[in-house]
Amino acid sequence: MVQYFDARLDTSFAALADGTRRGVLEQLGRSESSITDLAEQFQMTLTGMRKHVCVLEEAGFVATEKVGRVRYCRLSERRLDEVVAWIDSYHQLWHQRFSALDQVLEELKQNEQKEQSDGRSKHR
Repeated sequence: MVQYFDARLDTSFAALADGTRRGVLEQLGRSESSITDLAEQFQMTLTGMRKHVCVLEEAGFVATEKVGRVRYCRLSERRLDEVVAWIDSYHQLWHQRFSALDQVLEELKQNEQKEQSDGRSKHR
C-alpha cells in the first residue's frame, strides 16, 4: 500500500473536517471577529471556540492578535491554495478518466448500432 505523507495537507484537511471550523472560516472571510463574538455566534463556550481557532491557526488558515483582553481572529495569508491545488489535481485526473470512459461508451454504442443495421440489411 502506498502511503502519502504531507503533514501540512493532513493538518489542513483535519482542520477543514469540522463543520464549525468551516463556518468560522466563512465568518472570517466576511470580517475579522473576536473569539468571544465567534463563540456567541456559534453558540458554544469560549473555551470550545478557542480550541477550534487554535486548530485553524495551526493549519495556517487563521491568524490571531491580542489587543488588550480581546483576541481577534482574521484569515491568514496562507489561504487554501495548497488544498485547492491538491483537490484540483484529482479533479483533473477523474475528468480525464471519465472522458476516456465516455469515449469508450460512445464507440460501443456506435458498434452496436452498426451491428444492428448490418443485421437488418442481411435479413432482407
